[in-house]
Amino acid sequence: MSKIKILIADDHTIVRIGLVALLGAEADFEIVGEAKNGLQAVEDAMRLRPDVVVMDLVMPKKNGIDATAEILDRLPATKILVLTSFGTSDGITHALQAGASGAVMKTADDGTLVAAIRKVANGERVISPEIKKMLNEDPPIPVLSPRQKEILVAITDGRTNKEIASALGIRKDSVEDYLRTLFSKLGASNRTEAVAIALKKHLLKI
Repeated sequence: MSKIKILIADDHTIVRIGLVALLGAEADFEIVGEAKNGLQAVEDAMRLRPDVVVMDLVMPKKNGIDATAEILDRLPATKILVLTSFGTSDGITHALQAGASGAVMKTADDGTLVAAIRKVANGERVISPEIKKMLNEDPPIPVLSPRQKEILVAITDGRTNKEIASALGIRKDSVEDYLRTLFSKLGASNRTEAVAIALKKHLLKI
């Protein structure tokens, strides 16, 4: 039986050592490389052509999201499993959108990680319960247009629709249309909620 070739990408040496020890003990796993940053992860993936890359999200030189996208663009058959301690849904969501096959928290037990690697290698999608809960409770940052960002800043400053329309040179009913779309994207029902969500998601600089 052919082994699952694994590349580990994490900038913390102690994490890489632990993963090599854990995964290397599995009879059907073969650790083919270790990368200490996202740039090296891409280079090593091109050279080693692993079946699975265990990818951290926050790394120097190139983050795990960009590394995931680049690897999958050039090696579409390779599977990426995000292994992260990142505390918000945004990075994980972006990695999944970039093509990652799954995501597991670093706090997961050994058996969960081992099983997740086997599943993604087999073409399955794996998202751990903790991450599913996080994605439900903390939706990712929405993408706002430049105009929507201007409207958001304006309502944060307490401007009325008429004042916003005058400042931006648009009709008052256009401001109302922008606000409806903005509230929908943010999951807010009014201005106060919109501002609170924007502050939580760091969409506003204060």
